[in-house]
Amino acid sequence: MASPGGAALHRHAAVAVLRAAAAAGELCTGKAIHAQMIRAAHFDVIQHNHLIAFYGKCGRLGLARQMFDAMPSRNAVSGNLLMSGYASAGRHSDALALLKAADFSLNEYVLSTALSAAAHVRSYGMGRQCHGYAVKSGLQEHPYVCNAVLHMYCQCAHVEDAVKVFENVSGFDIFAFNSMINGFLDLGEFDGSIRIVRSMVGEVEQWDHVSYVAVLGHCASTKELLLGCQVHAQALKRRLEQNVYVGSALVDMYGKCDCARDAHSAFEVLPEKNVVSWTAVMTAYTQNERFEDALQLFLDLEIEGVRPNEFTYAVALNSCAGLAALKNGNALSASAMKTGHWGALSVCNALMNMYSKSGSIHDAWRVFLSMPWRDVVSWNSVIIGYAHHGLAREAMCVFHDMLLAEIVPSYVTFVGVLLACAQLGLVDEGLYYLNIMMKEMGIKPGREHYTCMVGLLCRAGRLDEAEQFILSNCIGTDVVAWKSLLSSCQVYKNYGLGHRVAEQILQLKPNDVGTYVLLSNMYAKANRWDGVVKVRKLMRERGVRKEPGVSWIQVGSEVHVFTSEDKNHKWINQITIKLKELIGQIKVIGYVPNCAVVLHDVEAEQKEEHLMYHSEKMALAFGLIHSPEGETIRIMKNLRICDDCHVAIKLISVVTRRKIVVRDTVRFHCIDDGVCSCDDYW
Repeated sequence: MASPGGAALHRHAAVAVLRAAAAAGELCTGKAIHAQMIRAAHFDVIQHNHLIAFYGKCGRLGLARQMFDAMPSRNAVSGNLLMSGYASAGRHSDALALLKAADFSLNEYVLSTALSAAAHVRSYGMGRQCHGYAVKSGLQEHPYVCNAVLHMYCQCAHVEDAVKVFENVSGFDIFAFNSMINGFLDLGEFDGSIRIVRSMVGEVEQWDHVSYVAVLGHCASTKELLLGCQVHAQALKRRLEQNVYVGSALVDMYGKCDCARDAHSAFEVLPEKNVVSWTAVMTAYTQNERFEDALQLFLDLEIEGVRPNEFTYAVALNSCAGLAALKNGNALSASAMKTGHWGALSVCNALMNMYSKSGSIHDAWRVFLSMPWRDVVSWNSVIIGYAHHGLAREAMCVFHDMLLAEIVPSYVTFVGVLLACAQLGLVDEGLYYLNIMMKEMGIKPGREHYTCMVGLLCRAGRLDEAEQFILSNCIGTDVVAWKSLLSSCQVYKNYGLGHRVAEQILQLKPNDVGTYVLLSNMYAKANRWDGVVKVRKLMRERGVRKEPGVSWIQVGSEVHVFTSEDKNHKWINQITIKLKELIGQIKVIGYVPNCAVVLHDVEAEQKEEHLMYHSEKMALAFGLIHSPEGETIRIMKNLRICDDCHVAIKLISVVTRRKIVVRDTVRFHCIDDGVCSCDDYW
C-alpha cells in the first residue's frame, strides 16, 4: 500500500507532467497521465483542474467539459479554466452559458473572463449582470475586473456607462485608458477620445504599444497631423517605432493625414514587415490616389513571400478601381479565388467597386448576386454604380430590394438614390426621400444630398428653384452645387442666370478654370463673342490656365497616357492617321467640329486641329488600333468630356460598331451605337 507521502509525491509529479504536456501540446502524453490517475483511483479538485486546463490547451474542449461535469465539487478555478478554454476557441457564447449554470464561486478571474466573453458577443445585458455581481461582491475595483467592465461597455457601444465607471473608480492602469480611447473612436466620438488622450498624457508615464496604436488611431480618424507627429516623436524616444503594431499605426496615421511619403518612410524602418504593415502602406497610397504605387507594393509583397490577406486584396482592387484597370482587377480577382479570399465581404465589395468604376456595371451586379452575404456597403455599391452609369431605374429597383431585405439604408445609400431620381427627373420622389424617409431613419441630410437635389431640380429644368434651394439650405459656399447649376444653365440656354451663377462661383473660387470654360462656352453658344473675349482676358489677367486634358486607356497589361495636343507621343503617327480617318468618316454622317469649346485665339482650321488632338480622341484612336475587333473601349479622363468629343465619340461608336465607355470627373458615358447613357445631358 502506498504511503500518503508517496501518493502526494506521485500526484505532484503527474501534475507537473500534465503542465509540460499542455505547454507542448502533447495529447498522448497527457492522456497517459490521465489513465494513470484513473488507475490510482484518487482524484482531487487540483488534479481535475489540471486535466481541464490540459484538454483546453490541446483544443479538446469536449474532453475538458467531460472532466468538468465529472467533478463531485468544483471551485472558481474549475469554472475559469473551462470558460477560458471556450474563450480561446472563440466559443464565447458557451463560456457565458457555463456561467449561467454555475455551481462554483465567482472570483475576479472568472468575472474578467465572463465580461470579456460578453464583450465579444456584444451581450450588454449579461455584461451588466456581471458588473452588478462585481459591485455586490466588492470586486468592482479589482484592476482585472475594472478593465474588463470598461472593455465590455465600450464593445457594446455603451460608452456612457464606461465613462461612469471610469470617472468613479480610482487607480486605473494603461489598459483602461486604451479601452476608453478605442471605445470613443469606434463610435466616432472624437471629442471624447481626445479628452482621454489628454488625461492619459498627464496620468500615465509609461505607455505600452497598444496605447500608441490607440492614440495614433485617434490622430488618423481626426487627421490631427501635429499630434500624430508628437506621438511619433515619443515613440522614437522609446524605440517603439520599429514595433510592427506601432509602425503600422504610424503608416495608417500618415496615410489618412495625406502624407503618403511619410507613411512609406514609417513602413521602411520596420525590421519585420507583416501583411498588416504592407496593407497599411498600400492603403496610404490608395487614399492619396497613388494607385500605381499601391499596385507595385502588392507585387513587391508577393516577391517578399508575404501572403496577402482579404484586406490586402481589397486595397489592391480599390487601386484598380482608381485607375479603371479592368484587366489588372480581373487578375487580382483570379488570385483571390485561388488563395481562398474571393468570398470575403471586403474583397467582394472592392471587386464590385472595381468593376463599377471600370465601366463594367453588369460584372459588378454579377459579383453582387454571387456573394454569400451582403452588408450595406454591398447594396450601396450597386445602387451608386447603376446611378453613375445612367441606369437610374435599375438603381431604384435595387434600393427597393434593399428595403425588402430589411437592410437599413445609410447616408451613402441616399446619395445614390437621389442621383437616380435626378436622372429620372423625379422631383417629388427626391423631396420625399430627402425630407421624410431620411428623417424617419434618423439620417441627417448632408452637403452631398443637397447637391444631388440641386442636380435633380436642374435636370427637371427648374433652375430658379435650384438657385433658391442652394441659398435656403446653407450650401451657398458649395462650389459643386453652383457648378451643377451653371452646367444646367448652359444646357437650357439660360445665359442670364448662368452669368450670375458664374460670378458667384468665381467669388468663392477665383481660379476655378472649369467655370471660365463653361462661361466662355455659354457666350459662344449665344454668339456673344465679346463675352468670350472678356472671359479669356480675365483668365490671362488672373493667371488662370486651362488644365491640359489627360486621358488613359489600358491595352493588354499596360496603361497608356495621352495629353491633349501632345504631338511627341511615340505612337503619334499611327494615331494621327487613325484620327483623320475617323474624322473623315463621321463628317459624312453629320459631324461638325464645335470650335466654340476651343479657348485658343487661332484660325478655324487650327481650331479643328486642336479639337482632333483632344486627349480622349487620341486615347480612343489608340484603343481602336490596338484592341481586337468588337472589344469595348474603356477610357478615363481627368476632366469633363467636352461637347465636341462627346458628339464625336458617339458617331465613332456608330462607324466602328464599338461600345465605348468614357469615365470623366462627373460620370460614366456608356456609348453604344451613337446613344449615350447620360442622354446627352452632361
